[in-house]
Amino acid sequence: MRILFLGNNWLGWQVLNWLRSRQEEIVGLVIHPAQRRKYGEEMLTCAGLESALIFDGATLEQDRTVEAIRALKPDLGLSVLFGYILKPEVLNLFPLGCINLHLAWLPYNRGAYPDVWSILEGTPAGVTLHYMDGGIDTGDIIARQEVQVEPVDTGRSLYSKLERTGLELFRERWPRIRSRQGQRVPQDKTEGTYHAVRDVGKIDEIDLHRSYSAKELIDLMRARTFPPHRGAYFWHRGKRVYVRLELLYEDQLEAKESSGRIHRD
Repeated sequence: MRILFLGNNWLGWQVLNWLRSRQEEIVGLVIHPAQRRKYGEEMLTCAGLESALIFDGATLEQDRTVEAIRALKPDLGLSVLFGYILKPEVLNLFPLGCINLHLAWLPYNRGAYPDVWSILEGTPAGVTLHYMDGGIDTGDIIARQEVQVEPVDTGRSLYSKLERTGLELFRERWPRIRSRQGQRVPQDKTEGTYHAVRDVGKIDEIDLHRSYSAKELIDLMRARTFPPHRGAYFWHRGKRVYVRLELLYEDQLEAKESSGRIHRD
């Protein structure tokens, strides 16, 4: 199976590395431009491809990029945390379709920042392997795995759990996909949620003059706790004051205290 891999971030690197360890045929790599790239050097090293077989994701709408990918005769496209929408001209290049690994329990949290919205809106969290179509995370589902959102989770800790679960799900399901036995279950498009990248900018400011329930405020602050990203803030004397939360179960706190990492005068 000839695979065109489109990826970014730690999970993209890990899936690519796993495929290479199994000697799968990666005929081309599409990555983010340098300013948006995460774990890009690791992915480039892992892929081991000549420069002519590496493509900038920002150029996928250009005819010359589409034709260069077509010349590779890929059977399958595989997208992992790839941040560009694939147009029909690209999706149609793959006889076996294009599969995406999305860190959400579809149909909930299509789009961006699924970890944030699972905490804020109480929607199911999880990971989904699905075929890509003309919409955003709306294609037929291959497999899903739910992830528990705990009261001590922040956006960062939940995202890490989603990444690890996504890698496990991909490893478990890949043999079926490769043997063309993967199921396709259409999504129920009458339910679910969607959020764009810009939506988090609308929630980050904490208004000190409005009323929040304790749960609303804690959920907002923990959902947006994702160092090194800035997250939630409030204004004080013309300056933004950023807020991060640390949440611990009682036994975790006791263990931390007993280890000497917390000191009292």
